[in-house]
Amino acid sequence: MTMGGWKVRAVVVLALLVGILSPPMLAGKSLRRAIEEGAIDVDLRYRYENVDQEGFDEDADASTARLRLGFGSGAYYGFSVYVDFEVLRAIGADDYNSTANGKDEFPAVFDPEDEEVNQAYLAYTAPKKTEIRLGRQRIALDNERFVGNVGWRQLEQTFDAISVNGEPSNRISFFAAHLNGANRIFGEHNPDSTKAEMDLKTELASAAYTWNLGTVTAYAHFNEQENTPEKSHRNIGLRFSGKRSLAKDLDLLYTAELTDQSDYEDAPSTVDASYYFGELGVVVERWTVKLGYESLGGDGIYGFQTPLATLHKFNGWTDRFLVTPATGLQDLYASVSRKVSRYKLLGVYHEFSADEGGADYGTELGLSVARSYGDHLSWLIKYANYDADSAAAGAPFALDTEIVWFATQLRF
Repeated sequence: MTMGGWKVRAVVVLALLVGILSPPMLAGKSLRRAIEEGAIDVDLRYRYENVDQEGFDEDADASTARLRLGFGSGAYYGFSVYVDFEVLRAIGADDYNSTANGKDEFPAVFDPEDEEVNQAYLAYTAPKKTEIRLGRQRIALDNERFVGNVGWRQLEQTFDAISVNGEPSNRISFFAAHLNGANRIFGEHNPDSTKAEMDLKTELASAAYTWNLGTVTAYAHFNEQENTPEKSHRNIGLRFSGKRSLAKDLDLLYTAELTDQSDYEDAPSTVDASYYFGELGVVVERWTVKLGYESLGGDGIYGFQTPLATLHKFNGWTDRFLVTPATGLQDLYASVSRKVSRYKLLGVYHEFSADEGGADYGTELGLSVARSYGDHLSWLIKYANYDADSAAAGAPFALDTEIVWFATQLRF
């Protein structure tokens, strides 16, 4: 992580904020005590992924293990540091295109072997539950539709940033950040530098208010992408999400969101689209049923994009829509989940179509079962089958895809 001009400015801003927000330093713990009170984090995850995809004679088989080691110090006059490293290796089966190993004859599994600094930041805790962070850090906003850490993949997405979040009251919270870069899931040493890192000059801001009906969040993103300036854009949006008890063992869930996306900095005026999302659900004892609709607008020239999101959480687990088609995307879906002891069962069905013209893209069925053992050990079996209706040559959404996963994770 180089010390560019923005980071020098960020340090100055941080120092000013500390001077304004911190109480008089009349007492405090020694630096040695802060280190001794620190904690070590260990996160070991093994995953096997099999991909059967149209257009490939052979399946992809990826057997990978990821080790993440971290250390967070105790507080010293409100300051603390956190750093973690991650290493990913193929263990056994490695017949897959990781985007870095040159095995283009296999379907892609975005888990390249690598080792990297995942996070390294200085934090300062101020009054009113306010925290300022400077450095490489994890950022996951709301449901991660616009900004997330892509935690599903073995290598995490983190950001070189200065951020501040706070909670002035029980009802009001806020977040703001300047992002200088996104360290992507394809690995720090990926031979394609645009996959390794996304150079950014991005400003994020949001404010949320919570009351008995739920939480309303207003946000603005000014995303300048220096690698691909034609993709720079601005988002202005509003999100509302809540939960109401209707009777004993019966709860109503509801979410609505709308966002306007337009050109920003050097992007052309054709960068112009809207986003709509609505979801209703009920929780009946151990059952949760949801029905949702998501629309990423498109006019045949440009489709609504969310390049910093945790995309695997949306529009199906086979990842056919990581980039929104120019004709946009409409996703009508239903999900059913149930908790049985420490097991969680989940089924999701999607119907995908174009926003412009209404053409059918395809359907997907996803099934999973997960089991946890306390807070430290868990496993997951997951299946997804995408059945393409479209004949658009070369488009990801035109390829029938079937994927099976097994993963187990140990954390302490």
